[in-house]
Amino acid sequence: MKIHEYQGKQLLRDAGVPVPLSQVAFSADEAHKAAISLIEKTGIEVVVVKAQIHAGGRGKGRFKEHPDLGGVKVVKGADAARDLAAKMLGSTLVTIQTGPEGKKVQRVLIEQGMDIKQELYLGITLDRASGRNTVMASTEGGMDIEEVAAHTPEKILKEPIDPAVGLQGFQARKLAYGLGLTGKTARSAAKFLVKLARAYDKLDCSLLEINPLVITGSGEVLALDAKANFDDNALYRHPDIVELRDPDEEDPAELQAKEYDLSYVNLDGTIGCMVNGAGLAMATMDIIKYFGAEPANFLDVGGGATVKKVTAAFKIITADPNLTGILVNIFGGIMKCDTIAEGVIAAVKEVGLKVPLVVRLEGTNVEQGMKLLNESGLNLTTASSLRDAASKIVEMTK
Repeated sequence: MKIHEYQGKQLLRDAGVPVPLSQVAFSADEAHKAAISLIEKTGIEVVVVKAQIHAGGRGKGRFKEHPDLGGVKVVKGADAARDLAAKMLGSTLVTIQTGPEGKKVQRVLIEQGMDIKQELYLGITLDRASGRNTVMASTEGGMDIEEVAAHTPEKILKEPIDPAVGLQGFQARKLAYGLGLTGKTARSAAKFLVKLARAYDKLDCSLLEINPLVITGSGEVLALDAKANFDDNALYRHPDIVELRDPDEEDPAELQAKEYDLSYVNLDGTIGCMVNGAGLAMATMDIIKYFGAEPANFLDVGGGATVKKVTAAFKIITADPNLTGILVNIFGGIMKCDTIAEGVIAAVKEVGLKVPLVVRLEGTNVEQGMKLLNESGLNLTTASSLRDAASKIVEMTK
């Protein structure tokens, strides 16, 4: 699950992590009032207007309606903040992470202007190679960290977090000194790091990224940005975080899949996939590509799916306007093949079938499942293996 920058900053603020003063605004008038409030509190007329969408690269992005305007802009005065917010709100921002379709901006963050002396990068995520949460820091703040990792990996410092004791003070100081910080600033950065690591753990984050982390002219250390992603499997422990979900920023099909506890990701291809098991789903997508087509989705119905769940999955797949074919690939272990067959039959009878459908079943109750399909009277094709199924569906959609 993802949240907006302003929501992430509030969570950091609650955890004692230093962040700039800011207010979210949903209209130009709210932006004007927020800017006036910040100017009165800080005595500084400079404010920053930031588009709020679930995507990075906003500063380098451009609005479709205003090609000369980026998603992060420094202005002087409340009137300028209002005028800029009026342009951003309701417009579509295209960044490197949104794709060419972009995302509509429905809120902006008005933030105090900062005397920035230095920009750094800071992030915490799970290192799957070591099996530990790991702090990453770099002097290349404000840059795309992927580019830094690809071209100058030596500039990324890493410290693994022991799950029993958390990030230790000596590790935080090591990172601070590694970033070239000294004196009071290094001590402030070390305290910042420890608090951030505690927040990451307490909130069950899967990613907590500060880019940039800034050092001000007076030596303060502040999170100028905040990107927070959360482990969906732990959200039952955080109902307050669940309330921060913005459905307008998520794919409608993926939201619907969550209601049925389906693992679904929408993709750009044309062949829909319904599979049980994440590994088998990935293999199914790979073999579709091998035969020259592109998968329209990743969909894992899980090991304990019911007829209702399978029917819901089929409806989600068929709602894709780019769909040219469907491949159902089931290996029945815990999942029973006859359950899948019943779900497919029920779904087709309810929503209809306008594209070719190939079904491959193997495992528990496969004979019963194949019998149900063959006697259903539906216009579908069965396959004896995954290779056979993939070649058939690709050929049928050409």
